[in-house]
Amino acid sequence: MRLGRFRWWHIAEVLPIEEDLFGTEQWSAAMFWNELSHGHFYLVATEDSGAVLGYAGLAVSPPDEAWVQNIAVRRDAQRRGVGRVLLEALLAEAARRGVRSVLLEVAADNAPAQHLYASYGFEPIGVRRGYYQPSNTDALVMQRTQD
Repeated sequence: MRLGRFRWWHIAEVLPIEEDLFGTEQWSAAMFWNELSHGHFYLVATEDSGAVLGYAGLAVSPPDEAWVQNIAVRRDAQRRGVGRVLLEALLAEAARRGVRSVLLEVAADNAPAQHLYASYGFEPIGVRRGYYQPSNTDALVMQRTQD
């Protein structure tokens, strides 16, 4: 597995992953273009062949806060450590930029992701009722304070 910067040409390959994992709540190509155009930090994990395994994004809000925008791993690549590698890379970038507080939103019914985040020191701090649409699923807001 290789990590690299997420570039515009990766968008076409991540859209089927979005559709498979998130269905009607998937991100559109325009949403990814918007993230990249605003200079947010995005990574892509690829196989040696170049095929995308997963991707993740971080939006830094100066002076010392950042939001994990998304972490997604292709279904057939899950449970192989790809998500951990992506999360660790985002946290390293946040630390490099002097971020003290990293936040994220995760579906309230996504226990595996919540467990992953908790293992990295994220703690629940709130709930956004009906955040994910159209399913009306709640989002758990989690925060990690870095030294």
